[in-house]
Formats: sequence, structure tokens, C-alpha cells
Amino acid sequence: MKTMALSMCALMVMAGCNNLAKGTAIGAAGGAALGAIVGKVAGNTAVGAAVGTAVGAGTGALIGKHMDKVKKQAEAIKNAQVESYTDANGLDGVKVTFDSGILFPSSSSTLQAAAKTSLTDFANNVLKVNADCDVAVQGYTDNTGWKNSTAEQSAQKNLDLSQQRAQAVTNFLQSCGVSSNQIRSTTGFGEANPVADNSTKEGQAQNRRVEIILYASESMIKAAEAGTLQ
Repeated sequence: MKTMALSMCALMVMAGCNNLAKGTAIGAAGGAALGAIVGKVAGNTAVGAAVGTAVGAGTGALIGKHMDKVKKQAEAIKNAQVESYTDANGLDGVKVTFDSGILFPSSSSTLQAAAKTSLTDFANNVLKVNADCDVAVQGYTDNTGWKNSTAEQSAQKNLDLSQQRAQAVTNFLQSCGVSSNQIRSTTGFGEANPVADNSTKEGQAQNRRVEIILYASESMIKAAEAGTLQ
């Protein structure tokens, strides 16, 4: 399995860095099992439409090209960190990360005014114009303990806070007109899946985040298979 993952990483490097090239490479190598491997290597909490079968190279290429457009739209959103994402089907998606310090006051799940401006822009100019993208909202914290709490209690409080923050983002996006059917999951992971070193203040700041993942819906995959996805 490790050899397969490393081979795929090499293939994607040779194919190029944009989603079109990666979509062709991943699609050619095949389906859900590979996507899970790549997702794990990349440190992702993998999400993906339940397609049940391997996705072909042509389909992967069309989805990669489509996701390049989505990524460019997301990069125009203030306070958003945007990067490519590989879903559980091995298909290209887009991950948009918002720093929790921008979204919320410390230890709170109440959205700040500046955050609402960015999220409104994101809802109107990314999510609503890409209704064929499924969406997962995921909340994370650093590992800082809570006052007068044991390590176990602190971990649970961080988990609860991450869920509340993820839900607050989902609720706000829906208030902006994003369909509840488009947001497929809202999950808090607490201290899990850190992206930086929790032993430093800088690392902890990076770990306090909300990620919004846009990935290919079942309808998008079918459109790509039919050759009609633009």
C-alpha cells in the first residue's frame, strides 16, 4: 500500500501541479481505495460521494479541470487559505481554511463581524455558483488545556468547541442561501489532525481552524462520465 501511494505521488509530480493533470493521473490509477491512501498521506480527513466504483481517467480529468475553476474563485475570498484536496474517490477537490482567530473570539463559537463578511462572499461567489460541489465543514482546535480541567476533560471541551464552531459556520452559510442538501457533513474533530506543531504558539494558531472542503458530488461525477461537465 505504501509503495502504491508513493508511486502515485511520483506520478502526480510528473503529471504537473494543476488539478487537471492530477485528475487524469488519479483517475487512471483508479477509485476509492487509492483516494483513501492519498488522503491519508496528505493528512486529510477524507470525504467523497458514495460512487462505489473506480473512476476513469477521462472523468478524473474533467473533474480536475472543473475544480481548477472552483479553486480560482475561492482564492478571491478574503481571509481564506485555499489548497487542492484529494477526496475518498481519488478525485480532486478544494479545501478552504479559515483561521479560528478570524472567525471567532477566544473560546467562543459566535462568529465575528469580519468573519461574516468573508463567509457571505464565500457563500455567494463560491458555494452557490458551484452547487454541483458537495461540501464538508470541519472544525479543529489546538491541544491547549482548559482551566481547572483534566487532560481528558480539556480534550472533550476542545472537541465540543470544534463541533460548535463548525456548526456555526454551517448555519451561517445556510442563512446566506446555501442549500442544506449541499453541505453533506458538519463535524468537529477537536485536537485531532493537527497541521502544525502544537508545542509552539504559531503552530497552535494554525491548528485552530475551520476547513470547508468542496468535492465532487455524485451528479458531478455522472456529468463528467457523460462528458458534459464544464
